[in-house]
Amino acid sequence: MSRERKPLRPATQLVHGGATRSQFGELSEGLFLTQSFAYPTMEAAEARFKGEDPGFIYSRFSNPTVAMFEKRMTLLEGAEAARATASGMAAVTAALLAQLRAGDHIVSARALFGSCLYVVEDLLPRFGVSSTLVDGADLAQWKAAVREETKLFFLESPTNPGLEVYDIRAIAEIAHGAGARLVVDNVFATPLLQKPFELGADVVVYSATKHIDGQGRCLGGVILASQALIEESIHNFLRQTGPALSPFNAWTMLKALETLPLRVAQQTASATRIADFLAGQKGIARVLYPFRPDHPQAELARRQMSGGGTLVSFDVEGGKEAAFRFANALEVVKISNNLGDAKSLITHPATTTHQRLTPEARARIGVGDGMLRLSVGLEDAEDLITDLEYGLYAASRHG
Repeated sequence: MSRERKPLRPATQLVHGGATRSQFGELSEGLFLTQSFAYPTMEAAEARFKGEDPGFIYSRFSNPTVAMFEKRMTLLEGAEAARATASGMAAVTAALLAQLRAGDHIVSARALFGSCLYVVEDLLPRFGVSSTLVDGADLAQWKAAVREETKLFFLESPTNPGLEVYDIRAIAEIAHGAGARLVVDNVFATPLLQKPFELGADVVVYSATKHIDGQGRCLGGVILASQALIEESIHNFLRQTGPALSPFNAWTMLKALETLPLRVAQQTASATRIADFLAGQKGIARVLYPFRPDHPQAELARRQMSGGGTLVSFDVEGGKEAAFRFANALEVVKISNNLGDAKSLITHPATTTHQRLTPEARARIGVGDGMLRLSVGLEDAEDLITDLEYGLYAASRHG
């Protein structure tokens, strides 16, 4: 057997990757709840602030526990560097704003989480950054939207809540051909089921609140990119504006990453069963799940993802009233706008996550009044299916 160590696989990296230990040799990652750090001499402090000493200065932009979380995420994602943030939206906003200036232009997929759409449509223009929204599955629209001042492309895939899948490799090629970078929100696919960097993405962002924590405890986000991009743009932006991840939240995320492969595997298996179950039920007009053969981008999904994910979206016949009856009848599945949790959660996008959009805008991304988004948890799949049968019965009562 060769004495040279082989690279560790993702599941092992998620248990051991990036760990550093204090002089006490703790087995669990250390939780450093501190705002600032002490220096042995004034000369040491000067060197630290000049960047000559790579130690820590202030937890707003560097902390040992947060650094361990960032390192573990780079190992999982295959990135050179990462910076953690206080929430997923802080990660998205910082990843975009740090790279854009007044006069720049961004091309974005139209199908976005409501807060992401706000950043692109409402916030960026306040600072002189124009935007063009396109149908993400139409490559011709990406090409046609490019301007001389285009600096970024932005998308999420699969999308929220329509679970559209976009050709990341092809879109990255269009972006790079225009001298722009591609930012991918990979939260629905998780770091395990899709690797945007391997498909050409320049920046990957996550709401760590979702699958990475996965147990409904705390908020967090992370931006991953090349070392050069992090150092030149992202790090200083975060340092000066302050959307810092709490060391306690970072510690929680570190412990959660240890079980991420187990959780995502079970949730994906259950989501697959539930999607197939719903597709055969009277009263369900449409089921959206990336790995089902009837998904509009099923072939693409199987080409660039290793699993269909933990989310299932479906349309209940009878519109909002029937969808509400369906969700209100559930007992195991809880009503919540979160996702990626150990508990199965259901929401009505038209009145929650996408309620600020006009009916016409919702229709353009396939969000109808009868749509429900189900985030499949860790419960027994048979119990979830039984619970959904009660929802189906309730939805049909006045249908």
